[in-house]
Amino acid sequence: MGTHSENQEIRVGIAGTGFIGPAHLEGLRRNNIRVTGLVESTYEQAQKKAAELGIETAYPSYEAMLADPAITAVHLATPNQFHFEHARAALLAGKHVVCEKPLAMTSAESAELVRLAAQTGRVNAINFNLRFYPLVQQARQMVQKGELGDLFILQGSYLQDWLLYETDWNWRLVPEEGGTLRAVADIGSHWLDLMTFITGLRIESVFADFKTFLPTRKKPTKPVDTYSGKILKPEDYVDQPIFTEDYATILLHYENNVRGVVTVAQVCAGRKNRLYFEIDGAKSSVSWDSEHPNDLWIGHRDEPNSVLMKDPSLVDPEVRQVIGYPGGHQEGFPDTFKQLIGSVYRYLRAGDFSAKTDFPTFADGHYEMLLCEAIEKSAKESRWCEVGK
Repeated sequence: MGTHSENQEIRVGIAGTGFIGPAHLEGLRRNNIRVTGLVESTYEQAQKKAAELGIETAYPSYEAMLADPAITAVHLATPNQFHFEHARAALLAGKHVVCEKPLAMTSAESAELVRLAAQTGRVNAINFNLRFYPLVQQARQMVQKGELGDLFILQGSYLQDWLLYETDWNWRLVPEEGGTLRAVADIGSHWLDLMTFITGLRIESVFADFKTFLPTRKKPTKPVDTYSGKILKPEDYVDQPIFTEDYATILLHYENNVRGVVTVAQVCAGRKNRLYFEIDGAKSSVSWDSEHPNDLWIGHRDEPNSVLMKDPSLVDPEVRQVIGYPGGHQEGFPDTFKQLIGSVYRYLRAGDFSAKTDFPTFADGHYEMLLCEAIEKSAKESRWCEVGK
């Protein structure tokens, strides 16, 4: 339904230009896709950001952006609480949608978006961009081709330190804005998605342990960026109770009797944004660390271990399409946006929306919601919980 011819220009609108919106913008521009408009929390903010980012139109509202027939697709980089209503409105307006994760606040909402995307026949993607690191894709090829043998264990962590101090504050700490899960939904979801992407295995049941190490935080009484470059005084803060997890360790039962464990935390000093995984199989193992994304460790029992460097001439042929530069030229986080967005818009231009996608869709976002709900229930009830179907 709804083909898109080569000569019809694609124009994109972005909602939200905090940290992640400009990463989408850069990824779009690197694929020579025109971003012609944006919307922010206020019209004034939208005008300011449009001038800063070199975007021609600042819309007074999200509705106004959707009402513009020139806009082909929208990218949603708004706070979590808005994802459902924004994605739903975009689909109903006939726009293609690329949404930040989590897809919604509940699995009932995410199920509705999957249904609506199918009904409207629009291209839909969720930004699990970490799938597009070349060596993550290489690990996937190795697992799928049986090079690791039968899988035993999927283990790892996703650690950050940006919420280490009691004075660290962000909207994600507020359940009404970020959701009742924090570390698990924000970063744990990426790790969980990667493991299913690489192995093809779904999780059947979970046992989660949560901890909030900072049950009270100091919330600034004015927007934090007001103070950029200034030292805040004690009277500039108000005590705020925290109800979301700083830490989680989750035991995972995958299909085929594969076992897993992951630790997710946002209070680990010195860990800026480190996703690590190791996959252990009957023949060999692989491990990868997002702080060294151009190296893939391969472990053996009876021969020396090796490190595969990101190089188009050394990886499997299927991986080459997500590599932009020759070996020795490092690629990182911004390149994952370029590659994911490239995949989405190649698919959009090809026009056959019944074809299989090579990027994560709303269905992947919905699975992640089911998973997060089981994890949250497990932590609350201190027991194994099955993942909903």
